[in-house]
Amino acid sequence: MLIGKRGAAASAISTADPLRVTVRGRDLAGDLMGSASFTEFFFLLATGRMPSAEQRFFLDLALVAIAEHGLTPSVQAARMTYAADPAALQGAVAAGVLGCGAVVLGTAGLARALIDEVLAAIDAGASPDEAAERAARERRATGKPIPGFGHPLHKPVDPRAERMIALARERGVAGRGVDCATRLTGAVARVWGKALPMNVSMAIAATLRDVDVPASLVRGAPILARTAGLLAHLGEEAETPIGFFMASQAEAAIRYSGEAPP
Repeated sequence: MLIGKRGAAASAISTADPLRVTVRGRDLAGDLMGSASFTEFFFLLATGRMPSAEQRFFLDLALVAIAEHGLTPSVQAARMTYAADPAALQGAVAAGVLGCGAVVLGTAGLARALIDEVLAAIDAGASPDEAAERAARERRATGKPIPGFGHPLHKPVDPRAERMIALARERGVAGRGVDCATRLTGAVARVWGKALPMNVSMAIAATLRDVDVPASLVRGAPILARTAGLLAHLGEEAETPIGFFMASQAEAAIRYSGEAPP
């Protein structure tokens, strides 16, 4: 039984024969290897075209910005999985990637959707500040977090976000996305009654939108980037293990609150 809507049984990404690997209509060995950077190749794979200079720059910037952030939950999951089975590097990477979600690391796509929502309201006739404040109030009223704002560590600003926005302005590409993110920063402060820093996820969403990087890459870039960080941590775990130590520290730090046996 077939599940889901059936489309044409075809893929436009890649094919291979004994003499050639073809990627998006280009010869991998003869055309791309030695001339395309990995960031350019990622963009080509996902979109079917090579990025512009600004698309390459800001996608590369996003990958660098989000690849590493210390012993995050995804890193801890990866290192502890590797400690349990050092032969399964791929399993440890997968464990870390599975820890990337709507709360940790995965909010760039949600921030992009928020920007698109606000810009759609502006296109429908709302003023930019009115549209931003309405989006903030709706989330505040329903108790929902607002993606792209706040950080448990970086206060009063997220230095990664500040740098990305500054570079967008310096390079003359800051447009409606960056303007929307800036207006949302003010709206969030008014609605929440305190300043919440724009975090790197909102900066990624805003800058990549302004250079016309597709939304699918905005969502996927943090996962690709963090994979690089996970591989670095797993290489270190192999040399100087701390996975089981982290587990022992959790045991020591978390108090049992259940009943005692009779």
